[in-house]
Amino acid sequence: MSERSVSKQKQQKRWYTVLAPEQFGREELGSTPATEVEQLYDRQIETTLGELRSDASENNTKLTFKINDVGSDTAYTEFVKHELTRDYMRSLVRRGSSKIEAFITVLTTDDYRVQIQPVALTTKSADESQEKAIRRTMIDMVKETATDHTFEDLIDSVVEGRLSSAIYNEAKTIYPLRRVEIQKATLEARPEEVAAEEETSVDVEE
Repeated sequence: MSERSVSKQKQQKRWYTVLAPEQFGREELGSTPATEVEQLYDRQIETTLGELRSDASENNTKLTFKINDVGSDTAYTEFVKHELTRDYMRSLVRRGSSKIEAFITVLTTDDYRVQIQPVALTTKSADESQEKAIRRTMIDMVKETATDHTFEDLIDSVVEGRLSSAIYNEAKTIYPLRRVEIQKATLEARPEEVAAEEETSVDVEE
């Protein structure tokens, strides 16, 4: 490619300001370049809750957003993942205690499919029946929360710690807990994708 062609491509490249979804206050996530608007769609942007809120104590929470709309020189995003850093999760584990995990896929009231991964950490080592009871409590509470909440409200309860706090208060009656966290929440499918899957399932059954 000639120097002139390279120079022309650079001239065509535009920078777009990327904004977080409305539920995250439309905070600026940064800027991203593209020569064509279509190149921006589905591009993922990763940040931390600490960067969004200017609070370093929240830097252990990673957030991933995906560009789903573009207007003028601004790119808008949707939430796709909330995840606690590995270093933070490792710091919670103590010798002689139990780490109890669960993987729950739920459907919100507005038909978003989300996978939630809660984790409970006990003060001392729990026996098998206690671990099973705590895991069942986590699963039940996540499912109950999803059936009563929209996608936005569910993610808000994860990010703000309300869901983990509710699980902690319920599960600590089974065995003493040191902490409960939602280590990951991932958007698996939007309403239109869920509907398309259901239609395909019906066709197959027929």
